[in-house]
Amino acid sequence: MKTTIGAILVAGLLLASSCGHEQEPVASSSQGTIESKEAASPRLYSFELDDIDGNPVPLSRFSGNVLLLVNVASKCGYTKQYAGLEALYEKYRDQGLTVLAFPANNFRGQEPGTNEQIKEFCSTAYGVTFPLFAKISVQGDDIHPLYRFLTGLPRFGGDIPWNFTKFLVSRQGEVIARYEPAVDPLDERLVGDIQAALGHSR
Repeated sequence: MKTTIGAILVAGLLLASSCGHEQEPVASSSQGTIESKEAASPRLYSFELDDIDGNPVPLSRFSGNVLLLVNVASKCGYTKQYAGLEALYEKYRDQGLTVLAFPANNFRGQEPGTNEQIKEFCSTAYGVTFPLFAKISVQGDDIHPLYRFLTGLPRFGGDIPWNFTKFLVSRQGEVIARYEPAVDPLDERLVGDIQAALGHSR
């Protein structure tokens, strides 16, 4: 009888132990799935900025598009690049390219206007139709978090040296190239990189 009771107790303990271990992998697996999804979610899409009219725009809205991010100014020697940016946008937007422009007054006061004035200038002088955002800072103590992220990237980081620095972003939200201000939007290499990101064969 004692042997039978002992066997039952041992079996019960083994069953309880087995049930306890069955639950652990489920919890671990669930946490692992969440972590992997978070890790796979590009940080670029976590930012939200006001557009030129003051409306909040999450960058996740552009998920799946190839993006060209540019800090812009209205009174710069490179301001004429607006024309090239608009030409790029008009040519490739139906294929998934979006140009995002971020006015900034960090360099010799070359973007002194209000958001309303900037919008009017871009529309009148260059017929800009791509998304314009409200004025931000791209360097210094008041640098916008988006540009803190961009300039802190291991491969494409570094301070923004001037207006019209450009970052190319893949459809997956990864920064894949950076172009310094003197690189024209219609530069052969830049256009080729955009085409490749859109899925064109070279």
